[in-house]
Amino acid sequence: MPETLYPQATRLLPFNPPFDWQRMLDFFAARMTAGVEAVIDGAYLRNIEFKGSLGTLSVAMAPQGDHLVATVHGEVSRHIDDLVEPISHMFDLHAMPNEIDACLSTDPWLASLVRRRPGLRVPGAFSGFELMVRTIVGQQVSVKGATTIVGRLVQRAGVQVPDSPFDQLGWRFPTPDALARVDLDKIGMPGKRVQTLQRVAAAVASGEIPIKVSQGDVAELRRQLLAMPGIGPWTVEYIAMRAWRDPDAWPASDLVLMNLMTLQDPSLTRLTLHKARAEAWKPWRAYAALHIWSSAADVAGKAKGG
Repeated sequence: MPETLYPQATRLLPFNPPFDWQRMLDFFAARMTAGVEAVIDGAYLRNIEFKGSLGTLSVAMAPQGDHLVATVHGEVSRHIDDLVEPISHMFDLHAMPNEIDACLSTDPWLASLVRRRPGLRVPGAFSGFELMVRTIVGQQVSVKGATTIVGRLVQRAGVQVPDSPFDQLGWRFPTPDALARVDLDKIGMPGKRVQTLQRVAAAVASGEIPIKVSQGDVAELRRQLLAMPGIGPWTVEYIAMRAWRDPDAWPASDLVLMNLMTLQDPSLTRLTLHKARAEAWKPWRAYAALHIWSSAADVAGKAKGG
């Protein structure tokens, strides 16, 4: 189709250097939902809906390496100025890496990880609901397995985008109401997890659980989610880390985190000891988790953790 059918708007997004952009892209690439988002030629792409308008988002590092370039295509481009803040949160542009790295580097183990990856950010999410779905699906499942099932959910309950300006973006993620109502028989998840997923989707659809929160709401949201059957501390902390932007969120029972911490200190034999060890990394435990996961991914040569 002619390019004129796709209005677009661009904004330059500043950040506090350094910024490990490649690591951010690698994280998203390992977890991207096919058809909804893609990582291509150094840029992150996805379909978005914002204030009732639809379109696509593209984010890339500027050639100078001193800011990101966000380009919005389609009718949603009229909201480009309002989109700056959610995009900035998604890519953790408000982070102060020198302050974070200095704090974590007081720990000798983390100091070695920080030296390898200065400017590591916590990847966020454009859609809090989408991240909730991803996290529930990912309970006790590998990164690859969770990605496969989320792709099936999109095929069952999502909406096709027939005229996307990008061939790789042919679907929009399911709405909470659509996911709450769709038949998920033989989707590849245990029945109880399906019930949990659709219960949460219904609660989001009804407004019982808000997905756009301020920092002051996080404690209450933690309590709300933990009170729901099938939602445990790992799920809540992972959502808090990426969707609610809590820099101190800590998914303590994550097996990758626990295993690598025990390798560093064999005396850490119980979850309570792991939690106590991580207290030293406050108030930046979410960044500590990303460093540990990244070290595991480097060793394994694939996505690990989260």
